[in-house]
Amino acid sequence: MIDIGVNLTSSQFDKDREDVVSRAKEAGISAMVLTGTDLESSPEAAAMAASMPGFAFSTAGVHPHDAKTVDDLTLPSIRALANQPQVVAIGECGLDFNRDFSPRPQQEAVFEAHLKLAVELNMPVFLHCRDAHERFMAILMPYLDKLPGAVLHCFTGSEDELKACLEAGLYIGITGWVCDERRGEALRAIVPLIPDHKLMIETDAPYLLPRDLKPKPKSRRNEPCYLPHIASEIAALRQQDTEQLITQTTLNTRRFFGL
Repeated sequence: MIDIGVNLTSSQFDKDREDVVSRAKEAGISAMVLTGTDLESSPEAAAMAASMPGFAFSTAGVHPHDAKTVDDLTLPSIRALANQPQVVAIGECGLDFNRDFSPRPQQEAVFEAHLKLAVELNMPVFLHCRDAHERFMAILMPYLDKLPGAVLHCFTGSEDELKACLEAGLYIGITGWVCDERRGEALRAIVPLIPDHKLMIETDAPYLLPRDLKPKPKSRRNEPCYLPHIASEIAALRQQDTEQLITQTTLNTRRFFGL
């Protein structure tokens, strides 16, 4: 199985990053995509992926939280990284109106800059959207027919938002959010609506530790080795065989990222 969202550059992994990767492999993870979230972590993710050829790949982009750090909308450093073979998508990029760590106009400008670059380079996009669905879709839609693919990672939106994303042709990344019967109740109800061929799975590690892990880990840090647990929960919600779901999502991911 493939974890499409691992923040392996996080300082939370500084003390045992190699062990985290080893545990992932032991758990049956066949590949993972390391998330580039800003102008510092994107080259770090690319370098880490390059050190694990065939197993790790990366994205290159600037998360909307960090859009305020972008002063050149041609994104020269992201463009340079995208030329490296292990870099398989532009992003993480999008909009986050939940916390507004960057001004909304700047978020929108930087998001559109990523989309233009992805179209120019014919690369898929790795997307983020929180509490910004209408503006997110308005900016994205004019570019979708020019992009080879788009995945909305860590989806936590409503049923109507999910349907709009699916109608637009987006792939949907689902995390351990579905393992939380409280915060994830709404998502648990709509996960069965995602077509088999549009689903991908991820941990978003070190964030979003599955709440129902037993025995409960001593640390609140999430790891890729918990992806099988997340896959099992998603399969149960969809009334599918877990192995079938893993096979399908792996196929989707390899096709989408060209792995």
